[in-house]
Amino acid sequence: MCHRAPRVTPVPQTRSGPRRRRRPMARLRDYLPRLMVTIRSLLFWSLIYCYCGLCASIYLLKLLWNICTGPAQTFRRVAREHPPPCLNDRSLGTHCYIRIKDSGLRFHYVAAGERGKPLMLLLHGFPEFWYSWRHQLREFKSEYRVVALDLRGYGETDAPIHRENYKLDLLITDIRDILDSLGYSKCVLIGHDWGGMIAWLIAICYPEMVMKLIVINFPHPNVFTEYILRHPAQLFKSSYYYFFQIPWFPEFMFSINDFKALKRLFTSHNTGIGRKGLRLTTEDLEAHIYVFSQPGALNGPINHYRNIFSCLPLKHHMVTAPTLLLWGENNAYLEAEMADVTKTYVKNYFRLTILSEASHWLQQEQPDIVNKLIWTFLKEETRRKD
Repeated sequence: MCHRAPRVTPVPQTRSGPRRRRRPMARLRDYLPRLMVTIRSLLFWSLIYCYCGLCASIYLLKLLWNICTGPAQTFRRVAREHPPPCLNDRSLGTHCYIRIKDSGLRFHYVAAGERGKPLMLLLHGFPEFWYSWRHQLREFKSEYRVVALDLRGYGETDAPIHRENYKLDLLITDIRDILDSLGYSKCVLIGHDWGGMIAWLIAICYPEMVMKLIVINFPHPNVFTEYILRHPAQLFKSSYYYFFQIPWFPEFMFSINDFKALKRLFTSHNTGIGRKGLRLTTEDLEAHIYVFSQPGALNGPINHYRNIFSCLPLKHHMVTAPTLLLWGENNAYLEAEMADVTKTYVKNYFRLTILSEASHWLQQEQPDIVNKLIWTFLKEETRRKD
């Protein structure tokens, strides 16, 4: 007689039943953080591209207005075949060139002071070049080997065409390799504006290379990226960052009316030099126009900005070098509140000095005061070590 065995549910199936019910929730919990990162990224880039479009529309309207009111003037450009005499002033130092092995790029710099003295490396901002440090080249050559560099894409330094060649990690590597090629392992590092951004990054990534850090009118990079997203006023002041994301159009807008936009940056009432005594002479201004009026000379400098949103904020952000931050009270591009917040990212002696009624172009506008503050900082730090 055949007996049918009773149906018994296997134990593994019984145990796995509740797991199947929990698995969707577990997957959701695992996926949720990634989803939030994706959403934040989409919102971030949507903001950037929307603001890019807005800036492009505003500048396009300006272009159309210029064409309607003065078409001949809009497309006028003065031929500048020879540099103004001030760029060959021997009292500023010696013009030198160095080729970096890894990148193969040739860099131009002006050096003053004897070889063998401690190195002071100067990094300019936009739209500047080595000449923006003319007052510091004369001032500090007595005790330092002062080197004012043309950054990648600027002036007589080589300018790769593609924007990928201007990523922040490449710009940082440039400075490291230049230091090594000059025969130095460390330096006093000074940066203004975009050069200040690079100076911060060097101090973060290669702290052993920086004896002392001096930054003029640029906050710590993390302060900048966090502040700009929370304060609409700073977003408006930094509109050129977004405008520069657009291909070729920014270069064109800077060149119309014989580089009128470039001239206004240095001379207008809101953004320019000279509220308390003009320090930028006609020849100084012409030197800047000459450099940026050369064929393709604006492409490299603007390409510096076209990679910034993919590189910030930083994962590692603390600065261990003694730091001096100089700030112009009337800086048209950066809010002063960022300067004070910057001290939280410096794990060493930090000094902030805000110059009253000073503009963005601090080392050119008030060189005597800036040089005195730098000297005080350098000697004060020496006494602290002793």
